[in-house]
Amino acid sequence: MRYTSFRAFYAFYLTEHSNRTCRQLHFLGSSLVLLCVILACVTGQLTYLIAAPICGYGFAWAGHFLFEKNRPASFKQPLFSFMGDWVMYWQLITGQINFTPEDKTS
Repeated sequence: MRYTSFRAFYAFYLTEHSNRTCRQLHFLGSSLVLLCVILACVTGQLTYLIAAPICGYGFAWAGHFLFEKNRPASFKQPLFSFMGDWVMYWQLITGQINFTPEDKTS
């Protein structure tokens, strides 16, 4: 299904990230992306910018293929998925959502 609004997509996105380990790996990958961007800015080494998507997608895709057992949402709707990664990251940091969803096993 193609979503035309981010709001509708994000509800789906969270169901695709209902495994605790998958969410933790997404959080770790996104944190490493931020670190890579900061290091690139501080050091001027652009290789950190090459490492950023490898860290982000590497950890996220490992979470999907190894723990969630589904295809990453980035394969279905890349822009909404990218947005969803950062909304979920912010919601995890602020406690709006949990690392351990109530409705699925870890």
